[in-house]
Amino acid sequence: MPFKKPHHTPEDRYITKVDDGYLIKPRGLNIVWGNDSRYWKIPEDGAAELIQVSWLEVSSIVSIKKAGKYRIKFHVNVKEDGFGWNGTDVLVMAKVGKMGKYVYKVANLSRDHGPLEIPLDEPLDIEVKNANEATPKDLHFGLYEVWSGKWKGGLEIIDAEVSSVP
Repeated sequence: MPFKKPHHTPEDRYITKVDDGYLIKPRGLNIVWGNDSRYWKIPEDGAAELIQVSWLEVSSIVSIKKAGKYRIKFHVNVKEDGFGWNGTDVLVMAKVGKMGKYVYKVANLSRDHGPLEIPLDEPLDIEVKNANEATPKDLHFGLYEVWSGKWKGGLEIIDAEVSSVP
């Protein structure tokens, strides 16, 4: 029996170039524990559904070919039966290059159910310098909750978006 990786690795066909940015559907994301049906449901189309994890890590890397400021956001849905979010902070983090320094925004999902755009209150923008067609820069970003150790579930990842900020 072949070994099956426990994590869902990104599928390029689910990452779409739009204007000066990207739209990434769930199957285009790296989802830790995403290949284990005890923890996630990731359909061909539609939202990825978190069943339960204690380590939330959903990330991606996109290639930026034009210097400028970029905004990172995740569209999610907190289901009515969602659990483990009370008092738990979720971070949207981004960095330019593998060795770059992370910038982040904190979102607390304790009070929220239904469709949301994370970060909740203030956008996460990051400056990408010296990027061009000949020397693109990799933008690493993700949605994380890996610190509390609490089990959480009932979160749907609809998509992630990287867009140029005028």
